[in-house]
Amino acid sequence: MRTIGIVWAGAALLLAACASAPVAPPPPAPQPLSLARPQPPAFSAEGISALEARMAAYIDEGRIKGIATRLVKGGEVISDTRAGSRREADGAPVEDDTIWRIYSMTKPVTGAALLVLWEEDAFELDDPITMYFPEFENLQVFTGLGEAGQPILVPASRAPTVRELMAHTAGLGYGLAPGNYVDDQFRSAGLFRSADLDDLVKRVAAIPLKTQPGTTWDYSISVDLQGALIERLSGQTLGEFFRTRLFEPLGMKDTGFFVPEAEYDRFSDVWGRDPETGALGEALPMPAFLFRADTITFESGGGGLVSTMNDYARFAGMLANGGTLEGVQILKPETVQMMATNVLPEGVYLGHDGVTANENSGAGFGLDVAVILADGGDYPKGSFMWGGAAGTWFWVDPANELYFIGLIQVFGRSLDRQMRTESASLVYEAMSQPE
Repeated sequence: MRTIGIVWAGAALLLAACASAPVAPPPPAPQPLSLARPQPPAFSAEGISALEARMAAYIDEGRIKGIATRLVKGGEVISDTRAGSRREADGAPVEDDTIWRIYSMTKPVTGAALLVLWEEDAFELDDPITMYFPEFENLQVFTGLGEAGQPILVPASRAPTVRELMAHTAGLGYGLAPGNYVDDQFRSAGLFRSADLDDLVKRVAAIPLKTQPGTTWDYSISVDLQGALIERLSGQTLGEFFRTRLFEPLGMKDTGFFVPEAEYDRFSDVWGRDPETGALGEALPMPAFLFRADTITFESGGGGLVSTMNDYARFAGMLANGGTLEGVQILKPETVQMMATNVLPEGVYLGHDGVTANENSGAGFGLDVAVILADGGDYPKGSFMWGGAAGTWFWVDPANELYFIGLIQVFGRSLDRQMRTESASLVYEAMSQPE
């Protein structure tokens, strides 16, 4: 099977999380998704057992400490696993209500929230961002360094559009490529120490673009700008908009920009590897990893959320069901379809580790999600997905009416890629051999 290389969410420098206002009591909790057994005939019991055993084996191999996975088809849970530990100090186990840092799995949430406003005619996708962010007037594009090391800048051909913000084709940087002039500017500007989203916008607007708008795909700060756009269009903070327009309607009671003190025991540690020995150990207790209310600088639509398996399953289930979950409509079916449709320029494809690839990559990009362009790879054509910096991942497969979520808390992209492709292979092998 040809492997599709898909970039997943950034690096530890992006891990700034964000405070939100105290959450109001949610409405009565919706009924949980069915955990009925046995599996429907579309899957073999042996195949599902192989999937679950392989995911848990990463713990025995010392590559992760804890994991939760869920496979749902047609609204019915086919596999729902918990294994390993959520905390180094006492070995507390992963449980149903464990809270996870989802980092860039926040991005599809932000995209869905922005599309709620699009459905309400608050903006057009092809509006130039300067309509809402006058800070971006007179943008410059970096084209290289002069003999004396000074940046060579030219005027942007036009302002990026909102659609290009959602597709990572606006030409913006992110700080992920040290040695690149624009990314170095992102690092030195202290973007993730911004006081709020307005401050973030000002700092980003002062940095030149990496490329002319609309010419290539480059993983970027653009989803944090989408969060700022939600604030300017709605008059609410990003956290308030998420809570009132997504989380409360969907019954996502544990998703937010910080972990309440009373719930902190449920919060998983996050691990990293010793660069010399490769040994797995608890990541340093940096403020950006803690997700306490007093450590949050701003509400990051690009990577600031924590969530639980049940909560994110409700979000993924809403997308898999065409925008509606248990009678609650968040988006129209055609809007979800648009979100999951490739919008990259002709000849531009989503590559590996954030670079543009050729057509053999098999993947494009829609509105805040990666999109599979053809059958024959790890995922069927039309599937869409994203992941997070600490190893979380999910995909939605509309053709087979299924979705899968995997939750771990380990930094390291090579591990991420292996677990994601293995989980996909095992899911579709189990489905191709029904009992």
